[in-house]
Amino acid sequence: MKIGIYTNAFRELPLEEALERIHAAGIQMVELGCGEESGFAHCDPERLLADPSALAAFQGLLEKYQVGISALSCHGNPVSPNEKTRELSVRSMRNAVLLAEELGIEHINCFSGCPGDSDTATLANWVTVSWPMDYAQLYHWQWEERLLPFWREFTAFAREHHVTKIALELHPGQACFNPKTLKRLRAACGEEIGVNLDLSHLLWQRMDPILVIRELEGMIYHMHAKDIYIDEQRVREKGLINTAYFDEPRRRSWNFRTVGFGHGLGFWREIFAELRRTGYDYVASIEMECEVLSIPDALPKAAAFLRQCVPADLDPSEQSWQSKTRASRLRRFKEYGLE
Repeated sequence: MKIGIYTNAFRELPLEEALERIHAAGIQMVELGCGEESGFAHCDPERLLADPSALAAFQGLLEKYQVGISALSCHGNPVSPNEKTRELSVRSMRNAVLLAEELGIEHINCFSGCPGDSDTATLANWVTVSWPMDYAQLYHWQWEERLLPFWREFTAFAREHHVTKIALELHPGQACFNPKTLKRLRAACGEEIGVNLDLSHLLWQRMDPILVIRELEGMIYHMHAKDIYIDEQRVREKGLINTAYFDEPRRRSWNFRTVGFGHGLGFWREIFAELRRTGYDYVASIEMECEVLSIPDALPKAAAFLRQCVPADLDPSEQSWQSKTRASRLRRFKEYGLE
């Protein structure tokens, strides 16, 4: 497994300066924002697709600093009831697919999105309860009339352009926010739909990360290495629903933190062990959202922390413990006539 980073943390820097810092931290892969919340600072698909020289220069910088691309990320709302927001999101996501095809990349990261409550809505409406029955009716309408039609069409478009892994970030406020909703969308739209696993969002909902990983086996296509701190005293006082924004951390029941600053080494080692056991061995992409550390301070700390718990890529010439014991067992079985 490789250590990566979501370069959105350095959106105020030119790409080369960001890559210099990333390379210096020993990071092997970059997740590039290319739309909406992710911005276009380091990767503008429309410009790169239209200008072969710009695309060549872009690829040259990545080669110079010895980093691969783990995914192209678009964090918008492709089913927004606001027409301008929706059109921007869909265009950004389609352009990300086209650029991924040009670069030979299988992965894009995004959100499922959240629809409004009617044909005349202007704002998203996230349903979190089943009663009064208005909410159950609204939930059914959102999935059948908005979410499933869009994702069936988009998944077909991605498939046509050889993008096989659409990794959705399971985030409250989105239609897909937990394993159950993700699996519903995947069953209806295709196996291209998977997960960009950000456990901070699931811990916030009080889910068990090991059980989540097991539930999503074979569906985890990308991972965000990000932590969370939950203030249990404030939870008892206010619950987990926060309306205070992130710039008021002392008013919140939970806050995002750099990996390792919410949970310890043992916790994260168990997570990475379980990820390998269930077959995920791609990237741990550092996302820099932290209430206590600045980005320059957080980057080396996060990279150093992950190096202590992320399993290294297996050298094809090396045998794992399991393969060694398997070979030994087969030899013994042969000796005893138990082939």
